[in-house]
Amino acid sequence: MKVMLVGATGLVGGQVLQQLIEDPRCDAVVAPTRRALALSDPALHNPVVDFDRLPVDASWWAVDAVICALGSTIKQAGSREVFARIDHDYPLQVATLAQAHGAHAFVLNSAMGADADSRIFYNQVKGRLEQDLRGLGYPSLTLVRPGLIGGERAERRTGEHLASVVLGTLGPVLPKAWRINPAQNIAAAMVEAALAPRAGLQVIGSAQLA
Repeated sequence: MKVMLVGATGLVGGQVLQQLIEDPRCDAVVAPTRRALALSDPALHNPVVDFDRLPVDASWWAVDAVICALGSTIKQAGSREVFARIDHDYPLQVATLAQAHGAHAFVLNSAMGADADSRIFYNQVKGRLEQDLRGLGYPSLTLVRPGLIGGERAERRTGEHLASVVLGTLGPVLPKAWRINPAQNIAAAMVEAALAPRAGLQVIGSAQLA
């Protein structure tokens, strides 16, 4: 299979990229990024793009499945408007263009609590994206909803770090849905959903990722 990965430079996306390259079921990985990746592999095609001006007719859109690990925080983005563009508009545009070129499976790294009607803006944006992706009618759509993601990020997220310390200590006594979700577990679930897609809508919750 040929798989597109967006968000390859992030914590989960980096894990997805490595797992795809190592998986014999995956013949090629297309990973569009804003800056060239440091990783080089014969199976990897890394077009450098501007997500505000994606090339709609590029040949590399022709893939079997798409994994989206693209995401930010409101603090990183700088405003709600920019956050919504990164976490909603870009993934939806990628999904639309890939589907137009033949992609039949889409896998999204969403969030626990994603809800278009949520009063929490972050969850609301994630929920709107899930809603809009369902509207595209992909034959296979998988929504992965992790809780707190475990792993070493390139940038430090203070609140996330403090929460990981607390949950890491309490992990053994907490319900699975509340435990830390290691990035490699999330990546493995996404890779499996892309390489062995199941028909219809699939939702993978945090308890399945602990």
